[in-house]
Amino acid sequence: MDTLTKPTQPIFLTAEWRKLLIVNYHIDRSLLVPYLPYKTELDLFKGKCYVSLVGFRFINTKLKGISVPFHRDFEEINLRFYVRYFDSITWKRGVVFLKEIVPKPALTIIANSIYKENYMTLPTRSRLDEHMGNIKVEYEWKFKGKWDLVSLTALSTRFDILPESEEEFITEHFWGYTQIGDYRTSQYQVEHPRWQMYSVTGSEINVRFGDLYGAAFFFLKNTHPTSIMLAEGSKISVRSADKIE
Repeated sequence: MDTLTKPTQPIFLTAEWRKLLIVNYHIDRSLLVPYLPYKTELDLFKGKCYVSLVGFRFINTKLKGISVPFHRDFEEINLRFYVRYFDSITWKRGVVFLKEIVPKPALTIIANSIYKENYMTLPTRSRLDEHMGNIKVEYEWKFKGKWDLVSLTALSTRFDILPESEEEFITEHFWGYTQIGDYRTSQYQVEHPRWQMYSVTGSEINVRFGDLYGAAFFFLKNTHPTSIMLAEGSKISVRSADKIE
């Protein structure tokens, strides 16, 4: 597993990622080929190509061990797909972000300048309710004057992720890859323990995919998700980036 790859870069960011709401779609792999970073290839699950809309909470965020006032706790919403990279020794399984939404301009500046990611700054808000053995998680972001929404309900009892399951595939990609040139890719490692999941019982999705992510993804607005997941999350560490050339 790539989680056993010996880290070569220092830790840049630590935080907790909590209540990860993950909406998964099967997608024609040809739509993602133009977004593949140099030296990576699509990572498939049982022959299927996935794209995921993910909303979650950053909590107790620190940069190189330092808390930045007003930037500790916030939401992120991203659209991502799954890739792998062979480093001549082992396959590293990672994600490519089509876009990442955060509420603070400084977060966007740091991520885009250091990790070369595709962040944008928008107003965000979230909701978490637990009552009578049920949990409701909701993430919203305001774009062009209107709020988009992903929301779900789930049983509050957690379960362990099974080996070789869809949940394992979606949650256990431990690298981030970003195209930074025709023959250059930025890569960084993310570390976290194996997560626990909740059983989802209902959902609501109201997202303007075409406006946010481009016309190629407009069809997702009217596409029924392949699966919807809720992961509890954990403490995480993000290491500094290096380059594949």
